[in-house]
Amino acid sequence: MAKDFRLMGEKEISSIINKMALEVLKSKENIENTAFIGIIKRGDIIAKRVAEIVEKRENLKIPIGKIDINLYRDDLSIIDYHPQVFSTDIGFDLNDKIIYLFDDVFFTGRTIRSALNEIMDFGRPKKIYLYVLINRVSAELPIKPDFSGSDLSIPKNRIVNVKLKEIDSEDEITLVKEDN
Repeated sequence: MAKDFRLMGEKEISSIINKMALEVLKSKENIENTAFIGIIKRGDIIAKRVAEIVEKRENLKIPIGKIDINLYRDDLSIIDYHPQVFSTDIGFDLNDKIIYLFDDVFFTGRTIRSALNEIMDFGRPKKIYLYVLINRVSAELPIKPDFSGSDLSIPKNRIVNVKLKEIDSEDEITLVKEDN
């Protein structure tokens, strides 16, 4: 039987989102040449939340896109023979842009590798930064986040479950843990 252990609530998630926005603002990058891309299903929500904060502080509009990496995965048949596929929506030119890529949990690096492949199908950004809520510190590929709200060493047989209000009616991060 599985049991959820609460890692973070609304206050902690909001704090991480604010820190992400501050990191974007503190970077030496030209904010006018910046765009955000979120990985569907929760990275796109994180990108939107961070963009709202940055836009309010800088009084400018940041292009926001979202990508579905399911068809770019190298382990698609292992995960599901009938994956739920969403629409990628990048309505701006990526060429020579500074891209901030957002995801909820960084695990092995395979999702991010798939996202990078898809982004390159749309253009050639000047630079890509990776921002995540949770870094599980278990990369299998030479990829790592530029910003993570929390670095956690979590066994591979555990699941980090992220809930965001826009989809799940609450903000919460839990660890699904097996009962002994």
